[in-house]
This record gives sequence, structure tokens and C-alpha cells, in this order.
Amino acid sequence: MNKKKDGLDIIDKILASCYNHNKDALFTMSLMHQYESRGWLTKKQLQGLHNKASKISDLPTGLLATLEATINKMPNRDKTPINASNKTPKTNTSVIHWIEIILLKYPQHKTVIALQAKLKKEKELSAADSATIEKIFKAIK
Repeated sequence: MNKKKDGLDIIDKILASCYNHNKDALFTMSLMHQYESRGWLTKKQLQGLHNKASKISDLPTGLLATLEATINKMPNRDKTPINASNKTPKTNTSVIHWIEIILLKYPQHKTVIALQAKLKKEKELSAADSATIEKIFKAIK
């Protein structure tokens, strides 16, 4: 169990007010139990508590404002996985230009056609493929 801070405990006061307003609310009782056992609530739990507390008419607005400020100070946790395919591919314009020139001169060149298809599919060529295109381009010059 975490030790609670000395001084005013706004969250405990709001939980007690919500419990006194509706003693049968399972959500409030669950939050009270978690707050008593752990000593803290998550940001989403505090947002739910704020929604419940804002419906109580006789609750002082200062408590709600303090709870809202506490919520705003907490960090946002984004648990969405990072997608590696969002990287923008780096296309070398000179390689694209070389492919066009080679295919204008030799439209049936199988290696260049295969690498052009790979470039269109993957949007990027490896260093070895780029070197192959450059070697072919220099050979036909």
C-alpha cells in the first residue's frame, strides 16, 4: 500500500461525496476500494470520477476544478504500436532516370525491367540493386 500524502486529499473528498450521493453506485465503490488499497487512480479512472462528480449539484466547484487540474497534469499514455511501414521511402531520382534511359534504348532488358517492377512494388531499391542499375547505365553510355 502506498502512503498517502499529508494535507488535503481532494480525490478522497470527491469519492466520499459521490458515495454519499449514491451509496449503491458500484463504480464509485470500486474506485474507493482501489484508491484505499493503492493510494492512486489512473487518468481514465479520474476522468470517470470527474464525470460522476460533475453530476452532483452540491459539490463545491473548487474540488472539481482541482480534480480537473490533476487530470490535466497526468501524462497521456498512447499504447498503439508503432508501425514500421509508416516510414517514407527514399527514392533516388537518378536511379529512376537511369532506368528510363536504359529502357528507352533497350526496352527488353530483363534485369532492368525486374528492378523497375521491384521499385514500383517496394518504392525503394537496395544499394546492390542501385549499383547494378548504375553499372548497366555506364555500360550503355
